[in-house]
Amino acid sequence: MANAFHDAHDAYAEGDDSAEITAPIWAVFGDLMAGLVGAFVLVFIGVLLSQIDLVNNLQSEIARRQQEEARRMALEKALAIPLASGRVTLNNGRIGISGSVLFDLNSDQLRPEGEQLLKALVPPLQVYLGERDEMLMVSGFTDNVPVPRSNTQFQDNLELSAQRALTVTRTLVREGMPRSRVFSAAFGAEQPVASNADEKGRALNRRVEMAPVPRTRNAPASTATP
Repeated sequence: MANAFHDAHDAYAEGDDSAEITAPIWAVFGDLMAGLVGAFVLVFIGVLLSQIDLVNNLQSEIARRQQEEARRMALEKALAIPLASGRVTLNNGRIGISGSVLFDLNSDQLRPEGEQLLKALVPPLQVYLGERDEMLMVSGFTDNVPVPRSNTQFQDNLELSAQRALTVTRTLVREGMPRSRVFSAAFGAEQPVASNADEKGRALNRRVEMAPVPRTRNAPASTATP
């Protein structure tokens, strides 16, 4: 009887040891599964957020392109008559006028045809700028042929392009464009639109461009003077 008691006691003790060994294994397994689930949730949230950002960026890009297209169409509508006549071009929101239409070679004095063209551009541009609260940047460009030494009025092409831009700006203001809506910039022979290797390309590079730009709080003052 005593032996049976001891055998039962030993069996009970061995059962306790097995339970003690098994319990920590299940605890570790549970912690591992919880960690895996947590990691999966974090990865899922990260992927979801990246997809949301991608969709938002795509929607922003679509909206931006739609605004640009609407802006281009509005500008084309405003300039329909001069565009149809071929006297001006419109490329990426920039209104281009050939230098030969506005000026004689190496001169900053407006030709009568150029003055009439600028006068015709003021009303539609004024409406367009006013509706969008934008400004007009008038930029002068030349070819890469140096100003002749005999022409002492201009030191170089940069000065020639600056004076031409100023002439156009002053003419626009004189014809009714608010001074606060227009300013000038000069680029000289920089940023050509064609090769300067032949006269055809050089003629295209001698130009004045007008581009509507957003108004800022500290918008540059017009360089035009009465």
